Amino acid sequence: MAKVLSSSGQGEETYLPPAVHYIPPRSDHQEAMKEVHMVLFPIFDDLLSKTNLSPHNIDILIVNCSGFCPSPSLSSIIINKYSMREDVKSFNISGMGCSASALAIDMAQNILKTHKNSYALILSTEILSTGWYSGKERPMMVLNCLFRMGSAAILITNKKEARKSSKYKLIKTLRTQRAFDDKGYNSAMREEDSTGLTGVTLRRDLLQVAGETLRLHIGILGSSILPFTEKIWYAVSCIRKRFIDKSTEIYIPNFRSVLQHFCLPTSGRPVIREIGKGLNLEEREMEPALMTLHRFGNQSSSSLWYELAYMEAKEKVKKGDKVWQLGMGSGPKCNSLVWECVRSMKGERKRGPWSDSIDRYPILDVDQSP
Repeated sequence: MAKVLSSSGQGEETYLPPAVHYIPPRSDHQEAMKEVHMVLFPIFDDLLSKTNLSPHNIDILIVNCSGFCPSPSLSSIIINKYSMREDVKSFNISGMGCSASALAIDMAQNILKTHKNSYALILSTEILSTGWYSGKERPMMVLNCLFRMGSAAILITNKKEARKSSKYKLIKTLRTQRAFDDKGYNSAMREEDSTGLTGVTLRRDLLQVAGETLRLHIGILGSSILPFTEKIWYAVSCIRKRFIDKSTEIYIPNFRSVLQHFCLPTSGRPVIREIGKGLNLEEREMEPALMTLHRFGNQSSSSLWYELAYMEAKEKVKKGDKVWQLGMGSGPKCNSLVWECVRSMKGERKRGPWSDSIDRYPILDVDQSP
């Protein structure tokens, strides 16, 4: 575990729930519920304060948490805590991995198409208290090192008057999954109880299928948002490789021609670097993901919003800029959100999760830091 932590790209200020601070850790239902209260109630309160809304204004509630799915559900816990309306439409998403918050946005968008003049609230988190592995099988112990505590609250609406106060307009969503692929699906399922070299082999299979899913996903997204010239270059390179010269490299489309900011999966420093390399991104475009991983760790589905908050705190997002949020989850699956900034960002460095640390970032030697 020490070796994994030293090379993970995470700093020493990340957060773990109280249950994990005990020796041995307390992985029980009661501790998990305490963590639910710690991560979901404050962000809901903060969102209501910033938007001047009350819980009764919320028409649609979506809560996503992959590994902890209690009964009553997390959405029911929120409704009860805040005495929300009896007709609020509530949904609970579990088992969808690190891409769940992007999936929830896509889900909320589709619901809003049939519910006019409504507010939809997405609460995104991962509960760690029940996920601690106390055994000695190395492949299983890796999970203890990868995830950290965090949460995000996102409010989206189709109300016309919100145009003046909203930060972003959602212009594209895309979901790609390959659960139908036995190789990827079985690797994901069996990895949970794998050991030794078998576990390493299964993870390699899973990473291979995840890579194939990502390439397919990026190809579909590129076909809908890239300029015509980029599409032509890509198509020509594919034809050349298939029919003329198999050693030819496939042309990597320039997504920076239409997108200014990138929120990548914070699954680890090597993953961020590899995805950035595959997209021909520069260091400054990988910076939000690398710095979020260092300061907050991999917070599963909510990490995308910490990355966006980093760019806002650095005042990098300008009116008219487009932001791509890419989430990857078990299954395997990829979910993308493309936003357009509709107003200038001012004062964000003094509020939000980065308010006490933004002046110390970026850390230039993050690849050498523990």
